[in-house]
Amino acid sequence: MSQQRSSSSSPPKREKEIMEPRPSSSILLLSPTNQVLLLHRVKTSTSFASAHVFPGGNLDAFHDGKIPPNDARERHEDGYAYRLGAIRECFEETGILLATKKDSDDRSTLINVSSAVRDRARKQIHGGKVRFSDWVDSLGGVPDTGRLIPFTRWVTPTNVPKRFTTQMYIYMLPSSASTGASAMENEIIVPTPDGGVEHTAAKFDDASTWLYRADKGEIILFPPQYYLLHLVSQFCKAAAPSPAPGKGHGDAYFVSQRKGLLEFLRSVPTATGSEAARSHPSSEIPWADKVMSPHNLFIREADNRIVLGLDKPGPELKGSGRGGDWERVVLVKFTRDGPRKVEVRGREEVLREEKEAKRAREAEHKL
Repeated sequence: MSQQRSSSSSPPKREKEIMEPRPSSSILLLSPTNQVLLLHRVKTSTSFASAHVFPGGNLDAFHDGKIPPNDARERHEDGYAYRLGAIRECFEETGILLATKKDSDDRSTLINVSSAVRDRARKQIHGGKVRFSDWVDSLGGVPDTGRLIPFTRWVTPTNVPKRFTTQMYIYMLPSSASTGASAMENEIIVPTPDGGVEHTAAKFDDASTWLYRADKGEIILFPPQYYLLHLVSQFCKAAAPSPAPGKGHGDAYFVSQRKGLLEFLRSVPTATGSEAARSHPSSEIPWADKVMSPHNLFIREADNRIVLGLDKPGPELKGSGRGGDWERVVLVKFTRDGPRKVEVRGREEVLREEKEAKRAREAEHKL
């Protein structure tokens, strides 16, 4: 009896506290030849250590203005603070300034800043000594927020200690882009900003090359980066070796790629596969408004990879009508060194394979 009384009087277990996701934004930056810029994070980074990532980071009210509070719907929507934060972080991390001349009809040319001025400003802005928008204004420029194309939002799952609500954008550098001499070189060495080194280097390369290097285990790509690169790689392909019209290195070739990508981003329904995928509610959500909070569907017995669903928006947006991508899933094996064997597949195909494998195992046991 005494044992029962002790058990009934013990306090209930406290549920694990779910951390609020911090607002952040990131840019998938396309070069004039449609290569994608990735940064290599240092091993000591508190998030995405040693991984290759897009330029981006947390919003900062000092630089980016009013940030929607935790309980506001706008917290998880595209907005000016997210856009300004993405452009600011891109400049801090890479030195590439996505800003155009104020009161000018020319939106195809970015402001050119000398290396000395740029590097000094990066340190001052990173250290909070100069407000980013004020500095851009002093150059006679304005952040080019209007040409950022919203391309999904990612909400970190609740089982991860550090959570983010990250607005992703695509920015297509104009063919006449002038971002400073070093910005368009193949390799960009990123100087140490005040407060510590976050990245060792930045590089433009074809989306397919980044995916290939991840598949070979040469670099680490987390599921969101791999997924977005996978989608972009279907349109932004490596330049053909021949300079023939429409198939070579001319502007028309890359403009055609961008046109295809833009058509894809604007298409609704977003699913293109089976009737089940096309009729799923998430297919009616444009890519600009999709929200994805990866969740475990199951572990494949064939290779022990986790199958992540991308259709749910996370607890903060439950019941909001928001959602992600039901048609696709991400397969991944998480190791001590980070995610490996990442792959984007069709949801129905993966589920069908698992059912067939299960039936085969059951039949084998009956023998």
